[in-house]
Amino acid sequence: MTADLLAEIREDFLALEQKDRLLLLLEFANELPELPQKFQDHPDLLERVVECQSPVFIFVDVDADGLFHLHATAPRESPTTRGFASILAQGLDGLSVEQVLAVPDDYPQSIGLSEAVSPLRLRGMSAMLGRAKRQLRERVAA
Repeated sequence: MTADLLAEIREDFLALEQKDRLLLLLEFANELPELPQKFQDHPDLLERVVECQSPVFIFVDVDADGLFHLHATAPRESPTTRGFASILAQGLDGLSVEQVLAVPDDYPQSIGLSEAVSPLRLRGMSAMLGRAKRQLRERVAA
């Protein structure tokens, strides 16, 4: 897994017509990885992303090999938000700490969805990325 996956995801979105970008976002929504059991048993470990209109919760993890993992949960009835969470969970998974921190903060604005979804929803995705980076910095510092 490399930082190239986020670039590939961006290219996939930008290669599509505007209406088809929403369909791709829905595909991502359906592919949001399930939470590991430890989070299902302890939802208190997850942080709410209050900038999102929908109840989105995230937790970042760095494994023994120093690789990043983002765990997220979002309601099925909020496919846009789920899609954004899924893009980040899949696109960042397995990256090094340095690679995650190097992801541009404006990545959500770069995937060509600004005409398809509201600015508020894009801010929610930016907030997910920002919180993931903040949690990561806290984990590394601890």
